[in-house]
Amino acid sequence: MTRTPTSWLLVISEREALAWVLREQRMAFTAQRRNDARRLAQGHRLFVYATRGCFHNPTRDRGRIIGEATVVSAITDLSSPLELSGRTFTVGCGLRIPKPKIAQLSDGVELAPLVPQLRTFPDPASWSARIRQPLLLLADEDAPVIAERLARLVRPRDVVLAEYVAAASRTVAAVIGDRDVRAPSATAARSRAR
Repeated sequence: MTRTPTSWLLVISEREALAWVLREQRMAFTAQRRNDARRLAQGHRLFVYATRGCFHNPTRDRGRIIGEATVVSAITDLSSPLELSGRTFTVGCGLRIPKPKIAQLSDGVELAPLVPQLRTFPDPASWSARIRQPLLLLADEDAPVIAERLARLVRPRDVVLAEYVAAASRTVAAVIGDRDVRAPSATAARSRAR
């Protein structure tokens, strides 16, 4: 009998980081998450979860599993730290995102309604507390449930990647009268406040 590969929920809460992961087919972790990251091994399966705040509009967006990847290298120190969205990442690994394995922007498997069916979340009332970390080990029986639902929604990576890259570079715009006023990103506002 073949063993199912270990599966994880890869939680990403920032659009720029999500675009980088999908574009580069790599994952990076902060120094504080080094030990968590070292639990990953080649062949492990990652379900990429974009939090509802990932695109800076949590009232509009829903947390969704948007893709699937496989870990293809060991976790190693990056040759130089990676700066994304005001955070520094020091360790990482390579990923392979097979075609088709990414849902279109604003699509994917919404996690909240699925939680009562997943053994990974024994207490559905507190499920969101479990995803406040970059990696969450999935119960063996949960991966097929997620994969089946995701399979109906995925498209070729090269077709949808541009949507994620464009979303990562957008600023919040508000039209006032006939002029376009661009608001700074939340990251830029935080760095000015420091």
